[in-house]
Amino acid sequence: MPQVQLPQGTIHYGDSGSGPVVLLVHGLLVNGSLWERVVPLLAEDFRVVVPDLPLGSHPEAMHPDADLSPAGVARLIADFMDALDLADVTLVGNDTGGAICQLVAADHPERLARLALTNCDAYENFLPPAFRPLQLLPRIPGGMWLAARAMALPVSRWVFGLLAATPIPPALVDGWVGPARRDPGVRHDVGKVLRRITARDTMRAIAVLRGFDRPTLLAWGRDDPFFAASHPERLATDIPGARLVWIEGAKTFVPLDAPARLAELIRDPDATL
Repeated sequence: MPQVQLPQGTIHYGDSGSGPVVLLVHGLLVNGSLWERVVPLLAEDFRVVVPDLPLGSHPEAMHPDADLSPAGVARLIADFMDALDLADVTLVGNDTGGAICQLVAADHPERLARLALTNCDAYENFLPPAFRPLQLLPRIPGGMWLAARAMALPVSRWVFGLLAATPIPPALVDGWVGPARRDPGVRHDVGKVLRRITARDTMRAIAVLRGFDRPTLLAWGRDDPFFAASHPERLATDIPGARLVWIEGAKTFVPLDAPARLAELIRDPDATL
């Protein structure tokens, strides 16, 4: 994978196809492989860029002083776009990455042409209640180490499985849990992320996005147990011109459950009108 040096550290990323830029943003405790079923479909018409962000499954730890608050990760994405000189970007986010994309759109919209959010944190739901106990782990001595060990157990596959309607290949889960198990720097990074997550950021972002002037798509899995239907409906009301499209049979991990439908919606300009 190519790499780019940012002030926060080294970011590894995938870069496929050519044409208008689509930047795909994953969430907590996964990496860019979440989008592996979507990338080849979009790469027929777009340049598809997929960074491995420092959210717990990244291959290389960030600098010790890197700001990994939600706003800090949004700044990292803006720096990443600057470093690669990406312009007129379609920014697509899933899960925690969708909350980060809202902050990018609110604070760093200069390089954005369109915004697309799949099932993700929003408003007061950052993190969803079922996952808020994760925020206690970095405050417990040895908590992140124990959590990384537990991720090697079969129960981790079951937990990830709750996020998808289709079976997640074991190799994909292994790639997500491996970095934190191996690297204390990666564990330190995700601990910093977890400590700083707060709904104050998503509430601040939506206040700004009520004046957002770029086409916005909400491609939302209908069967999600963690992100309620009321959230995309509120986003569709609050973001001017946003279009909400329900994806039947999909849960949180829409890129795995419905890659063809998601790629179709991202590709079709009418989907953002």
